Amino acid sequence: MNINKGRITVRRYFWLALAIAFLALPALELGAQPPPPPQPTQPPGAPGSPPPPGFGDALAGLTGPQQGAWKDGQNLFTAKLNPGNGLGPIFNRDSCVACHSGPAIGGSSEINTTRFGKTTAGVFDPLIALGGSLLQERALQPFGVEVIPSQANTTAKRNTQPLFGLGLIEAIPDATILANVRSKPVNGVLGRAAMVTDPVTGKTFVGRFGWKAQQPNLLAFSADAFVNEMGITNRIYPVENAPNGNETLLAAMEPPNVPTPNDQTDPRSGKAGIDRLTDFMRFTAPPPAQPANASTTFGATFFLQIGCTSCHVPSMKTGANSVAALNSQTVSLYSDLLLHDMGALGDGIAQGNAGPREMRTAPLWGLSASGPYLHDGRAHTVDAAIRAHAGEAAYSVNQYLKLTSSQQSLLLQFLNSL
Repeated sequence: MNINKGRITVRRYFWLALAIAFLALPALELGAQPPPPPQPTQPPGAPGSPPPPGFGDALAGLTGPQQGAWKDGQNLFTAKLNPGNGLGPIFNRDSCVACHSGPAIGGSSEINTTRFGKTTAGVFDPLIALGGSLLQERALQPFGVEVIPSQANTTAKRNTQPLFGLGLIEAIPDATILANVRSKPVNGVLGRAAMVTDPVTGKTFVGRFGWKAQQPNLLAFSADAFVNEMGITNRIYPVENAPNGNETLLAAMEPPNVPTPNDQTDPRSGKAGIDRLTDFMRFTAPPPAQPANASTTFGATFFLQIGCTSCHVPSMKTGANSVAALNSQTVSLYSDLLLHDMGALGDGIAQGNAGPREMRTAPLWGLSASGPYLHDGRAHTVDAAIRAHAGEAAYSVNQYLKLTSSQQSLLLQFLNSL
């Protein structure tokens, strides 16, 4: 991995401190190197050129039409929808930005959704006939508001994830993700790819989006969010959600004169709403990383030594892509995009190819601006999130707890710089 030398400030005292760190902790395996600081998708240009993208900006290097498609998608992303253009009958929010707002359009928030189901002898039933596993907490009519059915004995909160840089993640080849799968555990870490059926093509691909890696590409991800979070049926998911599975209530709530599916293709552009949202996510830049310094570089060493990179792989590379801004780019996401058995930290929900205790490794880029943390937002600090890890992460948690408070602080500074 290449290190962006221009972003590292080296001082004499740092090398002394680094030597002490190596003496204080177990030795690295032969050839191991600390994770390099995250690299920008496109390096800064010459003096006087535009600054690199910030939170919520478009990718650098887009063509004029691509920039226009990104802006058009952003307009839909921020629009407040209504029954006339398909909202409901049951839904969670009336716009995408209602949940994805911080620190910029497309980010995260403290808003949670609820999943439910019934677990019997370790087997999860999503109670689809009763409206599961996603609870839609709002409705166009009060009588249609969903409730968690009495049959459910498993519930879980899902925190809003940021959408920055998803086009780069989408552009990582399946083979690159599969290369992260181990044949045998290392310090208890194994991981497996979520092999899911693409609802767009019907083919099987590696899942990479969502807490359970349940969607393989951004078009499917957009279509799923449209129908399940806002009740807008579309060409990929054309069936309306009935409140707790009650078709009679659904019929009583359906607004008149709304086309089916709700999301229609615009004959002028050839795009439907899900295509416009896909453009916005695909062309949104990754989170901007902070310049590395002695403290963060020191913290990166601890990050490696306690085994965090077993799951939070510092970077992967995109493949050949017709979009120049996505072609052969280093993606400093700090995730292997695999499913891992998280033990007690699992949410109990089976979804896609993921079991009840499995969760996809969350990317760490932009971590400082994506709190609260973990799948249910229970952790309000990065330190608390680390301590709550379990299952395959148990070894790294134990190693983290053995660090001194100063060493932990350096590691946290590194994480908050990503």
